[in-house]
Amino acid sequence: MITLEAVTAANLDDALAVRVAPEQEHLVRPVVRSLAEAYVNPGVAWPRLVVDDGVVVAFVMAFVDSTWDDDPADVRSGVWRLNVDRHHQGRGYGTFAVRAVCDELRGRGAAACHVTYHRGPGSPEPFYARLGFVATGELSGDQTVARLALDPLAAVDRRRS
Repeated sequence: MITLEAVTAANLDDALAVRVAPEQEHLVRPVVRSLAEAYVNPGVAWPRLVVDDGVVVAFVMAFVDSTWDDDPADVRSGVWRLNVDRHHQGRGYGTFAVRAVCDELRGRGAAACHVTYHRGPGSPEPFYARLGFVATGELSGDQTVARLALDPLAAVDRRRS
């Protein structure tokens, strides 16, 4: 059974052990950086572990109701970081994590889920496109911004089929 769990003192070492494949390291920051960002952004960061039958297989962190590019009128939520451990990729854990974030955001009343990513070799762009994210034409730094509209009436099943 796959679950989403909060990062705690009891599972911190397992969280820090999550490592993406070497060829992906330039695309996503390590979990330790994410946890530091969560610590200094309380109320905005929502870090969670993806756990399958007691084994930590991925880390995901959402941002919730965050001011976008310092524009107080533009408040967004979305996937801030997704790290699927190199030994557990290709098994649907990333999809589970993104859908779980979308479910959480929907429950908080968000109309959309945003994500940013680098384009180029190894980019997660095709992964997010398969999930329905559409590039907005915006950039955040040097990253592409994509958006997924959230149907407020849709319930996301967090169980993997």
